[in-house]
Amino acid sequence: MRRRTATTIATLSVAALLAGCGSSTPAASNKDPNKPLEVWTRSTEATAKVYEKIFKSFTEKTGVQVDYKPIFNDFDKQVQQRAASKDLPDVVITDTGSLGNFVKQGWTTEVDRGDLAGGGDIVDRAWNNGKGADGKYYAVPYSTQAMVTLIRKDWREKLGKPIPTTWEELDDLARAFTRDDPDGNGQNDTYGMLVPGTTDRGYLAWWAASYIWQGGGDILEEDGGKFSVGIDSPESTRAVERLRKLFCEDKVVQPGSLTLGTNDAHPLFESGKSGIYLTGPYMIGRFDKSVGKDRYEVIASPRGPAGATVLGEGENIYRMAGSAKTADQKKLAEYLITPEAQQAGMKGDPQPVVRLPVNKNVDVNATYNDPRWATVAGVYSSEARPFPSVPNFTPFRQKTSETLNSIFAKCPADSSAELKTLAEALKKELENQKASQ
Repeated sequence: MRRRTATTIATLSVAALLAGCGSSTPAASNKDPNKPLEVWTRSTEATAKVYEKIFKSFTEKTGVQVDYKPIFNDFDKQVQQRAASKDLPDVVITDTGSLGNFVKQGWTTEVDRGDLAGGGDIVDRAWNNGKGADGKYYAVPYSTQAMVTLIRKDWREKLGKPIPTTWEELDDLARAFTRDDPDGNGQNDTYGMLVPGTTDRGYLAWWAASYIWQGGGDILEEDGGKFSVGIDSPESTRAVERLRKLFCEDKVVQPGSLTLGTNDAHPLFESGKSGIYLTGPYMIGRFDKSVGKDRYEVIASPRGPAGATVLGEGENIYRMAGSAKTADQKKLAEYLITPEAQQAGMKGDPQPVVRLPVNKNVDVNATYNDPRWATVAGVYSSEARPFPSVPNFTPFRQKTSETLNSIFAKCPADSSAELKTLAEALKKELENQKASQ
């Protein structure tokens, strides 16, 4: 396997970027068909090493050379820049949240499920991660996951608190972690909840969606393939009010959370600053080493008034438009969904790149041999749901994140007025996407 050396991508003009963003036609191919298959992943340094091994195995089995580039920062910006220059990578592996935008821009190609070797072994629920609003498929599922709640077990036991099963118990635990010196150092330096609350990529909405759903609310409500806005409903308002109280009145949220991305948030759980973290299960391996396997626990999200629903998403394989290597794109996608490649992705140390397998022939319990991953699998099968399949959910997530960030930062007496303003903005976006009821 050939590994691309680090390069600097030249800054493009604003006009070129805008042209790339607004384009709905596939990028034209200007690639040399004899060059290696160019593959990008949204990665950390740890996950990049796992991908390197997988791509090496792929090359050994197929003879297809891979020019691999892991992207650690500004992934979306770099994809956009390459699209503007009509020179997209051949394959991109990134989260399902990118699907709508990729389809809208014409950056990814349609997938024929019946023409994909091994496609019949992908569970139907995972295939939904690659389905566009028009019912067609534009990505091959690679990994799935569900949000889980991580708790400092040693803190909880020291304070004599039960494993929380309800919002009330969770909030009580957050207050105790903030006020009752759970680490025993005699200082008031711990907090209950850690929140990746930046508006970048709409992270705050990613975190808050599970709690809104658990409260019986919604960002968008679906009926027969059409959507209406639900963010200002009484149920959504009560759910957001509960979160506002945690930020503004109880003050149990880690200070600075509203500027934190996930990579910034993780170290605060590791260093003993915060004790409750709603996040993806991909952190289990890392936290086992940095926190200690016996010092924290992985549980299903405590139930709210309407249940324990959490966000369930994953990663997709996008065969990008304009490639001169369509046969090799397909070969890579077919290899990555095999049991061999799926298990290799699950065994990544310290972080897997396949969290829950999409291939029905891979046994989660046998591969991980870890009851915590059985918990994740159980949550995914019974409680997880994705964001709605509007043509492009990105602007809905972004606008929601910005409003929630403002509410939690400014701490108004209540959040209803801001949510009504947000609802009007989301209604206009639904109309623009021709997806409203």
